[in-house]
Amino acid sequence: MEDIFIVMLVALFALAITDLVVGVSNDAINFLNSAIGSKAVSMRTIMITASLGVAVGAIFSSGLMEVARKGIFMPGEFYFDEIMIIFMAVMITDVLLLDFFNSLGLPTSTTVSIVFELLGAAVCIAVIKIYNEQGGDLAALGDFINTSKATEIITGILLAVLVAFITGTIIQYISRLVFSFQYEKKMKYVGAAFGGLSLTAILYFILIKGIKSVPFIDESTFVFINNHTWLIVLIGFVIFTGISQFLMSVMKLNILRIIIVIGTFALALAFAGNDLVNFIGVPIAAWQSFGLWQAAYTQTGVLPSEFAMNGLAGSVPTPEILLIGAGGIMVATLWFSSKARSVVDTGINLARQGDGVERFEPNFLSRGIVRYSVLLSNAITAVLPESMKNRIDRKFEHKANTKSKRLDAPAFDMVRASVNLVVASILISIGTNLKLPLSTTYVTFMVAMGSSLADRAWDRESAVYRVAGVLNVIGGWFVTALVAFTAAAIFASIIYFGGIIALVVLILLALTIVVRGAILHSKKSKDEKNKKRFNRSDIITINEITSETSENISNVIGGINKMYTRTVDNLGYYDLSKLKKSHKKIEKLEADVDELKGNIFYFIKSLEEDSVEASKFYILTLDYLQDMVQSIGFITRNSYNHVHNNHKNLKFNQIRDLKKVDDRMQVLFDEIKETFDNHEFGNINRLLTEKQDLLEYVSELIQKQITRIRTSESSPKNTKLYFGILLETKDLISSTMSLLQLFQEFYNEARTTAY
Repeated sequence: MEDIFIVMLVALFALAITDLVVGVSNDAINFLNSAIGSKAVSMRTIMITASLGVAVGAIFSSGLMEVARKGIFMPGEFYFDEIMIIFMAVMITDVLLLDFFNSLGLPTSTTVSIVFELLGAAVCIAVIKIYNEQGGDLAALGDFINTSKATEIITGILLAVLVAFITGTIIQYISRLVFSFQYEKKMKYVGAAFGGLSLTAILYFILIKGIKSVPFIDESTFVFINNHTWLIVLIGFVIFTGISQFLMSVMKLNILRIIIVIGTFALALAFAGNDLVNFIGVPIAAWQSFGLWQAAYTQTGVLPSEFAMNGLAGSVPTPEILLIGAGGIMVATLWFSSKARSVVDTGINLARQGDGVERFEPNFLSRGIVRYSVLLSNAITAVLPESMKNRIDRKFEHKANTKSKRLDAPAFDMVRASVNLVVASILISIGTNLKLPLSTTYVTFMVAMGSSLADRAWDRESAVYRVAGVLNVIGGWFVTALVAFTAAAIFASIIYFGGIIALVVLILLALTIVVRGAILHSKKSKDEKNKKRFNRSDIITINEITSETSENISNVIGGINKMYTRTVDNLGYYDLSKLKKSHKKIEKLEADVDELKGNIFYFIKSLEEDSVEASKFYILTLDYLQDMVQSIGFITRNSYNHVHNNHKNLKFNQIRDLKKVDDRMQVLFDEIKETFDNHEFGNINRLLTEKQDLLEYVSELIQKQITRIRTSESSPKNTKLYFGILLETKDLISSTMSLLQLFQEFYNEARTTAY
């Protein structure tokens, strides 16, 4: 009998390790966003700082995992075997849910997920018990569940979202009016006071939120902190203001960098110290439950289905070795998880100051919010004096510089990063002190969104996309609660009625989905890395233009060559499924080129003065590439539609002729790709001659088909498809020829200028 529960414990701790990985990947946004987005220090320094914060927070984490043991349900109302079912359902759901959000690159609350999973699984088992033991009277459900806790959490979510956003907006707006975007001069006069205020807030945050659950600090210490809050704040402000002035005047250090580094450490510490329960609280509670039952079983032989879990209501400390191990896994995840960076990128993308590719599509709600916000803004500015509006506008003016145009430029400046960290620290400190159920994800994300709004990062060009992104993230938070509750309830019922077999199947299913998701995410990351070659906005010299254009041409030519061959082959075999795949893949090629054209504005602005004439070359190159992609898109889509509509296949002679064209195009396009890959541009003259021969061959096939129509061709649909393929092939070859001629002219001119 014990063996079954030992296996369950092993499975729970295996799931806990997985949960730590997916959980940290999602929550890394809380403490990495500001430092990474501002590029205040190197990525290595950011990761080391965050790792130290996570490690310290994990080691000094709460010794009592209260929420998992008795915060949501009444443990004394459940037997040991029922508790184990609840915990298994919770961990399986949590792993799947967090991994799903990580795959989407969206932040969600691990606190909300674990609470509603516990609630869902407990409600499910409680309902089953009520129907089995109490005749189905659901009024008794209140005896099993702590219903007030769920209401408190939902209220906390709504308040946290609203208060964090408004506070972040107001504080950032005031800060920008004080510092402006040219804040270096102002820092000489008010930098010390700003540093003192910020560091004091972070210190108070660490005292209240970060170490409040350290097991070896007695209650009297926290009573002292609560009773002398203002004294601590005042003394801290004086001391840190002096330290800030010393660092700025004597050490010549940037106080904003110091604030960002310390703030990152503080938030990482608080995250690990307080949110660790979300990942390992359930397995530890299960292990403690097993210990309680095993002791009772040894003495009295009580069955797991008869042993009430009243013991969980007491105080059971967590072994330090487990906390240290969990901290190690969390630190390793920070360094090696690509999904963590994906989630962080979402927050930075929505908060960035500059323009760029928007990730989220606008919806009717975001359009409405932006439209009415613009009307409200116009109404407010209409009543302000013109002189005041001009003074305010000057505070938000940017100084253009070469560095700010490059792709690796900061998403926002250090003033905003400091405000994000300090405001989030203060809000979380206040919420903790008032015993409000706050989520670090909600607070830090919404503060960042509010500060970006105040900083005019959401202008008329980007607002509708940014608002849509924020709405998607917020909607995802509430979906988390609903899905967590429902999925945990379903899994609990499956395990209850399906027994050990159902449990094994669910565990294998969960691990398979996570592993498969990791593989797919790795593939997606590689695709995104390749895609970035189509999305560079930091080209500033002639050599870089030549290199970048060569790379673009090589990639598009290679994609078209493969697509043409697949289409001709699959059309010959009348293979609908493979033609459908090609039909979908062409959209990616079109999107890549379209994104390149969408970045022309940033490309031109980033050029050096003596390279601006290259703009025309770059624009014409993209135009030819788009013509080529449109031609292969027409061929692929028409071939798919022809087969999809069950029209007659092309005749053998037609397929044979197309295959001959394909063979010649393959040779030619391979040579073109090799030429641009190796930068052997002296071959272009020979390639142009070969292309002319191929163009003439396609013209001969068109004339040959005209003869067929006059003598033997009887299918108008076949004729339409065949002519369409040949004519688009001719256009494809012509566009490629024009592209080669353009590149040759540009290359020769650039080489002549260089010498």
